[in-house]
Amino acid sequence: MADDLLNTLLTRGSSGTGAPPVPVLAGRIMSEFRIDVADLLTHPGARRPLHLEAALADLGTPVARIVEPVRLDLVLERVPDGIVARGELHARWEGECSTCLRELAADLTVGVAELYESHPVDGDTYPLQGHELDLEQLVRDALILELPLAPACERDDCTPAELPGVLVGADDRLGDGAHDGPDDDAPVDPRWAALSNLDLSGLDLSDSK
Repeated sequence: MADDLLNTLLTRGSSGTGAPPVPVLAGRIMSEFRIDVADLLTHPGARRPLHLEAALADLGTPVARIVEPVRLDLVLERVPDGIVARGELHARWEGECSTCLRELAADLTVGVAELYESHPVDGDTYPLQGHELDLEQLVRDALILELPLAPACERDDCTPAELPGVLVGADDRLGDGAHDGPDDDAPVDPRWAALSNLDLSGLDLSDSK
């Protein structure tokens, strides 16, 4: 029964609808970024080009996000310490202009050269697990650092957007009628409305001293 299920997944895909097959190994679905490098490990100095396109979920910042599959154009090279992944990552991001809030989109190309080794140094190299390496964390680390911190559209008409409840450029809109005094037509605070009806004409407000 288990063998029949495994064969079905390999030939028809996990949806069972004739979709492209999903790689399965030892009962688990393999990531598209997980690469077998057994051939390189047995041949010091060997190289292998790698061209891969795959989507990454939840990759971005509060102001910019990767929206399309990431394309990897790499060369994997066997070195004494492990495997070096060297090349370029290509992606597209979307966000909003931090000034006018218009929608933005742009292409992103990032160069990488990272070492995978059996005993990785945290924050410096990546793990080589047996004869496999996983490029996903490398891709995430490289792209997230290149996303803009404050996207800007750089258009000639880029001006601060009006947010709900915020009046932008109020003084400019008043034109020649602008003044610094209180607005006579402004509604009276109801807390002071009762005082406005009091007749104070007969009161001596001079200093009693």
